[in-house]
Amino acid sequence: MSEVSIRKLGLQDYEPVWRAMQRFTDIRDAATADEIWFCEHRPVFTLGLNAAAEHLLSPGDIPVIQIDRGGQVTYHGPGQLMIYSLIDIRRAGLGVRDLVTALEQCVVDLAAEYNIDAASRRDAPGVYVDGVKLASVGLRIRRGASFHGLALNVNVDLEPFSRINTCGIQNLDVTDLSRLGAQDDTGVVSDRLLPHLLRHLRLDDAAITNGPSSIELN
Repeated sequence: MSEVSIRKLGLQDYEPVWRAMQRFTDIRDAATADEIWFCEHRPVFTLGLNAAAEHLLSPGDIPVIQIDRGGQVTYHGPGQLMIYSLIDIRRAGLGVRDLVTALEQCVVDLAAEYNIDAASRRDAPGVYVDGVKLASVGLRIRRGASFHGLALNVNVDLEPFSRINTCGIQNLDVTDLSRLGAQDDTGVVSDRLLPHLLRHLRLDDAAITNGPSSIELN
């Protein structure tokens, strides 16, 4: 039976968590259990490998970090649930497109529980409600394993999104679950999202353990 460890890390600075994901991926082997990390971040803009500088319009006092996921520029902040999927995709029999679809579809299924009609788009990764972006996906695959993952807006200050062309798209509106009528906090949302995520990652029959709520991040 496969194993997956669930870690709830709370509110964290972005870079230490990113570096911890890199280290986890670099040292894991064929016997290492997959992990899913839930957390929130203090305000930060992140630029993916393909990010064009012109999409960072006016960052102001919010830090900017160049990172190693795919995609363009996005914002992370409190009230946005981060779901980091540290998955051995070869062992799981998942292709990259399968993984993206799994991350998107778990949000679509969660939104349906709140009577919100959400959908993915083939031309622009993420989850949308009437063309407005609810969740973003950005991944890196290394040594046959994934890190980074999904950012789901739960109850987040949307103003910083006006300082960028979110995901490299001009005039892309952004929303969150709260504005769509779902009033649960990030802790409840993570609990409700997890069964959908495990199912779409083909891990619904895995042995689930609760990992430490803290991790060596420095």
